[in-house]
Amino acid sequence: MPNVLPVTLHNVPRMPLTCSPVRLLLLLLLLLTALEIMVGAHSLCFNFTIKSWSRPGQPWCEAQVFMNKNLFLQYNSDSNMFKPLGLLGKKVNATSTWGELTQMLGEVGRDLRMLLLDIKPQIKTSGPSTLQVEMLCQREAERCTGASWQFAINGEKCLLLDAMNMTWTVINHEASKIKETWKNNRRLEKYFRKLSMGDCNHWLREFSGDWEAMPEPTDIPTGVEGLASFNIRWQKGEWQAGLWPLRMS
Repeated sequence: MPNVLPVTLHNVPRMPLTCSPVRLLLLLLLLLTALEIMVGAHSLCFNFTIKSWSRPGQPWCEAQVFMNKNLFLQYNSDSNMFKPLGLLGKKVNATSTWGELTQMLGEVGRDLRMLLLDIKPQIKTSGPSTLQVEMLCQREAERCTGASWQFAINGEKCLLLDAMNMTWTVINHEASKIKETWKNNRRLEKYFRKLSMGDCNHWLREFSGDWEAMPEPTDIPTGVEGLASFNIRWQKGEWQAGLWPLRMS
């Protein structure tokens, strides 16, 4: 565990009573992140955006990978380039894990596109369709505490899979038939479970050590100009609002 100071009233920056709601929200986000670090809770998230059709020069697959909500890897199928971001991205890029991770991103992107093409006849749209997928795994106290998949079609949340107990939840009733098709495909369910509870959990365990060895977040911005874009820059990456577009409300 990293050496961190306990969160007390003495080491939380004092803020004026007239502090704006935005500043209070930013302070709360910092405190929540500090608590996650203290208890050793970590998450790894893979976001995929898949298009059934794309114009020449435009990607049909875009992927982003987040460690504790910090973006450290980007990929798009048009350039076929994998871009490391931040300190964690540079660390992972220098290891053999980088090759495994980037290979998986490419393979999963192709698999998800095949899934999208298979269900295309069931999607009520005449034009190209888009499938957004979030695969998330979580660890705490040296064990996997969560693994899930969330699916959205053309920007509409439709399905959630809890890979811990293989339970499907229909968010949009128009996706009920798709859920039954996927649920009855044992090979596909095994694929989802292996990726989220196996591969994702394995990499999260490896990355957690690198994450905890990195510098702590910088201080809270004090000037109003530091809040204008509603983001906080960290020494260990960059947090941005709205990185969880498929998260259930």
